[in-house]
Amino acid sequence: MASTGRSMLLSLLLFAVTLSLLEMYRAKFASTELMTIAGGFVCSLLFLLLLTFIGNYQEASGDRTGWGAVVVAQLVALVVAGTVHRVCITTCLLFSAGLLYEVDKLSGMILARSESKVRRH
Repeated sequence: MASTGRSMLLSLLLFAVTLSLLEMYRAKFASTELMTIAGGFVCSLLFLLLLTFIGNYQEASGDRTGWGAVVVAQLVALVVAGTVHRVCITTCLLFSAGLLYEVDKLSGMILARSESKVRRH
């Protein structure tokens, strides 16, 4: 697993690259219905990358990540989606909700596994 600092830097770098590519190919993403849905998915990936960055930043500063980080990351992703196409906003919201559910489920599994290791020792 990557350290907090390395993960924070990598997620910020991937966020910047993904955002720049999305804005460069904005017209392509708005051209057809399928590409508009794909644009919403890419914006939801931006949400996930920004949430990872904020979460790692808060962990490095000693705070706990809460719903505030989710709201900020979602608002940024929705604003970016709005620059591509109006339908991207809706699809980004739906894909982000699915990604957030999966991340929450995965983090719960990892937390339960780490707590069981602590109890054994």
